Formats: sequence, C-alpha cells, structure tokens
Amino acid sequence: MSKLFEVGAIYPPHNAIERLSKYTRGRAIFDGKPAEVFERASDLLKGTPHEAQLRSLYIGVNLIDVLLTKPADLIVGEFPVYESGMPDGSAEQGAINRIAEDNDLNTLIHESVVGAGIRGDSWFKSYYAPRIDVSEVPAGADVEAKPEPIIEAVDAALVFPELSRGSNKRFKAVNIAWIEWVLTNDVEGLEKYAMKPDERYTEVPHLVVERHVPGFILYERYRMTERGVDNRFGTPISTYYIAEKVATGRVEDVIETGVPRILVHHAPYKTVDDGWEGISGIEKLESVLAAINDRMVQIDYILWKHSDPTAYGPDLPTDESGGVRFGGKYIPVDKADVAPGYMTWNSQLDGAFKQLDMLLGIVYQMSETPQWLFGTTLASDKGGTGTSHTDSGAIKARFMPILSKVKRIRNYFDRAIRDAIWTAQELEVYANKGVDGFVPYVPQYPSIQWKDGIPHDDKEMAEVAQIRTGGKATWSVKDAIKALDDVDGTKADAIISRIDADEERVNGTVDASIFNSGGGA
Repeated sequence: MSKLFEVGAIYPPHNAIERLSKYTRGRAIFDGKPAEVFERASDLLKGTPHEAQLRSLYIGVNLIDVLLTKPADLIVGEFPVYESGMPDGSAEQGAINRIAEDNDLNTLIHESVVGAGIRGDSWFKSYYAPRIDVSEVPAGADVEAKPEPIIEAVDAALVFPELSRGSNKRFKAVNIAWIEWVLTNDVEGLEKYAMKPDERYTEVPHLVVERHVPGFILYERYRMTERGVDNRFGTPISTYYIAEKVATGRVEDVIETGVPRILVHHAPYKTVDDGWEGISGIEKLESVLAAINDRMVQIDYILWKHSDPTAYGPDLPTDESGGVRFGGKYIPVDKADVAPGYMTWNSQLDGAFKQLDMLLGIVYQMSETPQWLFGTTLASDKGGTGTSHTDSGAIKARFMPILSKVKRIRNYFDRAIRDAIWTAQELEVYANKGVDGFVPYVPQYPSIQWKDGIPHDDKEMAEVAQIRTGGKATWSVKDAIKALDDVDGTKADAIISRIDADEERVNGTVDASIFNSGGGA
C-alpha cells in the first residue's frame, strides 16, 4: 500500500505547494500585510523620485477582516442548539450538551469559519485524551488529568489527505504532518575537536506524521534534509527530502480507535464537484484588493505632495532678517510685478476617487455582502442603510445576499460538526467500557438547530401564531425558556424548578385549621 510520506518522498508533496501558497497569501492579506501588493506598487514607481517615499506612504486597507468575520457572526451570533433526539434528561442528550460545552463549540465554529474564509479549508479532529498538558509538570507532582472527549481545529496547512481510488471527494487516509527541529551533535571523527563547541550542534528537521485511517491512527517519524524553496506560486515554500525513518518515541505507534471512520473532518468554505479543496473568500479578490491599495497609495501621495506646493513670483528676500518665507520651494521670477502664486498639477483626484468607489463596490458584490451591513457605507452607490424597513420579512429580504452565503457555509460546517460530536461520543464510550463509575449510553448522531442571526420581531411572530391557531397556546414554558435564554433542556428544567419554588414560597400552602380557630358559635 503506497503512502504519501515515506523514505525518498518530498515534503510538502508537489500537489500541495499551490494550496499552501494560497494559505500563506490569504493569511498575509487578512493580517493587512500583503507584501505582494507592496511589490506591485513599487514596480509602478520604480526609477522615479517617488520610489523611496512609497514605504512611508503605503496604506493597507484591510477590508477582508470584516468581510470574513461577518458570516461567522451570523452563524453563531445566536447560539445553535445541539440535540440528540432523546429526552432532555437522558444520558445521550447530557453527553452531547457536555461535549458541546466543554469544547466551547460555538467559539470553535466562529474561529473556524473565519479561518476557512482565509484558506478555503477547515479541519476538525475528535479524540479522547486529557485536555490538560502535564508534560512540563515536575516529576512526582500530583496533578490529575482525566481523559475526556475533545474536538479541536487542525491547521489546514498541516493536513494532507489521500483520495480514494476513482474519487475526488472521499478520503482513504488523512495525514496530519508537521516539522520538528531537533538539536543534534552529528559531527564525527577528529573534525569535531577543531570546531567550537557551539558549532558542533546543528538543527535537523524531522517530520512527524499522524496518519488517520478508519479505525486506527498510525504514528511515524522521519529525518529529513533540506531540498530548497519552491516559489512557483508567488510564495516561498520550503521543501525537504525524507531521508530515513526513525523511532517515534511513543509507547505504541498503532492505536486502535474503536470508531470505523477517520477521526478528522473537513469543512470547506465553498467547493465544487471536481475536487475536495475549498475556495476561500480571498483568492478571487486578490487583484481587486491590490488595485484598491494601489489607488489609496496614489491618492495619499498626491495629497501629501501638493499640501505645500512650490511657489513662484518676484525675487523676494527670504533671508534670516525677516524676509518672506514659504513652506515649500520658491522660484523667483524676473518679470516685474508678477503676483506670487503656486505651481499646481491637475492630479485627477476626482477620477481616482470614482475608481476607488467602483473597486469597493466590486469587492462587496463579489463577497455577497451588502455594504450597509456594517452600519456605514463608503462607496457612492451605497444601496441604502439597511434600516429603512421595520418588519422582519423586509429585513430578511434586504439581507438575502449575505443570508444565502451564510447558509452555504453552514451546510458544510453542519456536517463536519455533527460528525465530530458523534465521533467524540463513540470514542468516549469505547474508551470507558467496563470502567467503574461511567454511565454508558448509546452514541446518537446529533442535529443542530441553527439560527440566521437576524433579529426577530417577537411581537409580530406572536401575532401570526395567534391568528393561525385561533388564540391557542403555541409555546410551552420550557420551550420559551430554551429559545429566549439560549439554554439547553437541562438548564431550562432547572430554571422551571426555581420558578416553581418561588411560587410555592410566595403563595405558600394554607393550613385549613386556621379557619376553625378563635372559637365557634
């Protein structure tokens, strides 16, 4: 069986270089540090007197940050509900609630949606292990670290899946591989005695591979040698030769998971049917974002250059004894009675601002995001403020572009998160077979009740329900508490218990004997 990583192979694989380059460019643009954009502007001004001023004038307009964060806000801004389909007091529902809360799934989803917007791909891994890392605790110290089901994000740049034969979507294995630099003293013979002590040690790259296949995790470790830098796709990616296989240092290199599936789950930002790789929210906008930054640099340079233009006029005294002074340069003119003036240049600022408006509009259109969604507008074609409608139906209609985008992203994450929760349950049950004190349960494939993040008009909804039901009750107290307070069934039961206790304390139970006291007729 051929593997992706073995002796003689290259890390990263050739077919992953373009994907990793895209990840690196996307993160640089998201961070507001797109070096390639700066190079584009510097090429335009190369050889001119303005080249040296470019670095001081460069402006990075980081629109992508807010454009990628807003879908994540709408997906989990209102907390989703994770349900097992079992009663609220059941062990199955309790396990799902515990896994979701202990792993802070809402925050995990938010971060991963933003990350997928940057790279195009997000990955989740389910495993059963102690959450606390005790590797640096002093020997002999009594620090208890109990294992528990964990769901965490995996850096997409470290994930290298292997496709099933004849498929562009299914995986036969998923490799999580990263480099560790190990300090070694590999100088042999008399040569090491002629070297300084600090020169005898070198850092050697080692490849650590965590290979996931259905039912098993296989751990491997290889020593590598540096091969060079691959710059085919505009971003330098260091490459290595895999030289030899070495010991992993683990007690076991093959771990049986007890789950008949791969423990790593993929959530793309957007994808098509001919490949598994996701499409980010940045890659289609790179050239437009570069043009926006170039235009901002040009406008800024023009305004700085002409904030104090060169003056001209008659030959006036400009010495230290109180003569006329100008902030910029002054050109004396010999012709008599020439009024002082300024040399200005028709810099076409209006045209530059119009193009900037157009470029900003293109970015928002390609991002499927109304500009007014952020509360302010920049381009001249503002499309309204988003507050001109008051009923929820009209607001949803205005939000249609971004809601369609959010639903598309949510479809991918819904499957990955449900798979991750289901797998975490199976890992917990498998690891605790026969363990005293563990309450066994049957793992359930969960459902997730997502919300669209759009504010609802509760009064309007109640009026519609009243009309449709002829005034009958449509909401139980428990369901109302779950929806209004964003809590699960267990917490809603606790709240109802406290409400009942308050009513009993206030109203009390009247003793019938008080009506017979005070004597009788």
